[in-house]
Amino acid sequence: MGWNAPLKKAKIEEDEILEEVEVPKQQEYGGESIHGRMEREKVLEGLIENRIKEIHHIQQIIDFHTSRLNYAKRRLEESQIQLARLRGEDDISKPSNNLSSENDNVDIDCEPASSVKMSYNSFGKHENDLVECGGIPRKPTCSKPQLVIPSKPSQETQSTKSGTTSLDSDVPTTATAPTHINVARKKRVRYAEPSLEQEALENHTKPIKGQKEHDDLTKIIWKSSSPVAVHCQSSSLMASQHKRRLRSLALCPTNEPLFVTSALDGIVNLWQVQGRGSGFNLLSSTSCSSNKQMRWPEDITWHPRGDRVFSVYSADGGDSQVSTMFINKEKKADVHYLEDQPHVKGIINCINFMPWDESCFVTGGSDHAVVLWSEKDGKDLWKAGALHRHNHSSAVMGVAGLQHKSIILSAGADKRIIGFDVASQQLNCKYQLESKCMDVLPNPRDFNLIMVQTGTQEQQIRLFDMRSSQGEIHAFGFKQESSDSQSALIKQCWSPDGLYLSSGSVDPVIHIFDIRYNARKPCHAIRSHQKRVFKASWHHSLPILISISSDLNVGLHNVTSGSLKT
Repeated sequence: MGWNAPLKKAKIEEDEILEEVEVPKQQEYGGESIHGRMEREKVLEGLIENRIKEIHHIQQIIDFHTSRLNYAKRRLEESQIQLARLRGEDDISKPSNNLSSENDNVDIDCEPASSVKMSYNSFGKHENDLVECGGIPRKPTCSKPQLVIPSKPSQETQSTKSGTTSLDSDVPTTATAPTHINVARKKRVRYAEPSLEQEALENHTKPIKGQKEHDDLTKIIWKSSSPVAVHCQSSSLMASQHKRRLRSLALCPTNEPLFVTSALDGIVNLWQVQGRGSGFNLLSSTSCSSNKQMRWPEDITWHPRGDRVFSVYSADGGDSQVSTMFINKEKKADVHYLEDQPHVKGIINCINFMPWDESCFVTGGSDHAVVLWSEKDGKDLWKAGALHRHNHSSAVMGVAGLQHKSIILSAGADKRIIGFDVASQQLNCKYQLESKCMDVLPNPRDFNLIMVQTGTQEQQIRLFDMRSSQGEIHAFGFKQESSDSQSALIKQCWSPDGLYLSSGSVDPVIHIFDIRYNARKPCHAIRSHQKRVFKASWHHSLPILISISSDLNVGLHNVTSGSLKT
């Protein structure tokens, strides 16, 4: 496995230390007992320190895989309940005895992630047809029987008629769910990865209408001579109720009408969109300043279940680094601060939950570190461990996880993009650009397509294909009238269909890009704010954009296009 090498090295170093300990021990009878004792104490102190580091490293690995195991068990139980419901069982709270006996006869062939070799050093294609990272199977090309557990049919899934889609990025395939599966015969089968609708049902979230599990969008990038028209039907601004400049905006992943904003006053406001996007109202305001130095949240994100908001601060002065704001049914918030302080100095710039496990999130800071936080036993007890501290030579500005692999991407002010494999604890890929990297953002539909924000004028947005040996496949951007420098506070956002990107600007403009358009400029611009726009986020199901600006207003913009209609 990926961690065997450091353990073996630690064993060799330990043997060398023990040999050194014997030397002063033999000199004790030569009249140098005091000197020998001191030297042995120094050597043993080094040995103890080495063993402590070894135990800490092993504990991090155990914690990570324990959280993955618990998550897999929960998914198995929920899938069994879905199958019982589908078969018309009256009691769906527990799987039937017949189901248990049938599952005992099924041999699930899952190789450990550590036994798989990957050729992925430069976002290149896989050498193997089957790759597993962190226990996430890829569909083989050979024709083996496939066990598919369909979810309960709904109007949405029937209208889209979407089957089970393979995670194989090269040739996406669809299959119709079988009406009867004979699992009594002992077969070596591989479970198909659940579709987006199944995942949404398991996690109690609402799927995005019409969204598939995976689509290869790279084939249509930069292929159209004209963009699909995007029209802003109306825009409305409302005072943010913040006393200082806004900093962050995040939309709830489960309760679609909810979103939060944060500002330099340390307040996090909870908002609710009304009706079909006709307006929005403020539900609550909560002080989320750090508990010692009263710093404001640098970045915020929702928990995947949508019941709390996480904020990050600074590592200076022994202050709290992460807080959680719980939101109850009455929309009232309760703030707690996490105990661990893994970052050693400077601002913590970003926080994001990983799409392959709701019990872990990642932070990136000005101390060059990328830190993985894992929840213990689902009791809101989080333990942190640094994934790497030396792969970046400057501040980490953005972090994100791939949807189909346990790989964490980080973008740094050192002009680097780093991909780190959590399962093998090894560097997976590295890219060096010509300008600072401000953020990294995976596409919601194409798992191999990522966006990187840079500081280059008129090329602020870069698209990368993770299967391509060249990496970057397209670059576009916009002109800035107010300033020549690119601010790290300006953020981008993918549309739910993965075809559009919205971007803030140092100018009072929201830029919209169509990735199919073979030009390096925006296809539309929305002008409603009076000052710079930090971010404009697409709603999950409604044709609206929500924006924040340094004019202390929150904007709501109704947009329509050929691919954005709901």
